[in-house]
Amino acid sequence: MNIILLGAPGSGKGTQAARLVDNYAMVHISTGDMLRAAVSAGTALGIKAKSFMDAGELVPDKMIIDLIKDRLGEDDTKNGFILDGFPRSTSQAIALDEQLAELSRSLDVAIAIDIDPEVIVKRICNRRFCAACGRTTTAAEGKSCIICGCILETRADDKEEVVRKRLEVYEQSTAPLIDYYRGKGILHSIEGNRPVDAVWDDVKSIVSNNGNSGD
Repeated sequence: MNIILLGAPGSGKGTQAARLVDNYAMVHISTGDMLRAAVSAGTALGIKAKSFMDAGELVPDKMIIDLIKDRLGEDDTKNGFILDGFPRSTSQAIALDEQLAELSRSLDVAIAIDIDPEVIVKRICNRRFCAACGRTTTAAEGKSCIICGCILETRADDKEEVVRKRLEVYEQSTAPLIDYYRGKGILHSIEGNRPVDAVWDDVKSIVSNNGNSGD
């Protein structure tokens, strides 16, 4: 099964994707993780993408589409994948459809997680990151990582002014995807202002009812 997870930054897509990976034979493809890895590694793509990410703006289509095209061509995606963070615009969605057609594949389900913007701002601004061991945690953990003892940081794109800019960009560019996938007849919307387990129950039900079964 091939799934797209839709929702604003901080809506919980990554959490639900991790559970899908644990329960189903799918590969999680997160453009956010892939871009951050490229930035950390100092690749040419990472250097170009960093200025857009730090400003809360979308990375240009060409860069993202090339990244996704290479990833979808890898063998581990053949049993199904979860796309998280892509597409982020209707033009990207059309490009994705074309790429999948070339691979003789298609999307089965688009799951949209709806959540209050102010909840998202609070959630993201509360995140902390350990550069040493790669963990993402919350401010409640304190100033130091409980695993390695290094100082916890706030990512540049997790600061409030950047978060609000990201949400604004999401509404302008990404929200129209809801109508796009509704028109294709594969959209399922979930209320995200609930405990993680409640959201997961809905995600699992959607996947099971569309031809896949978990452990």
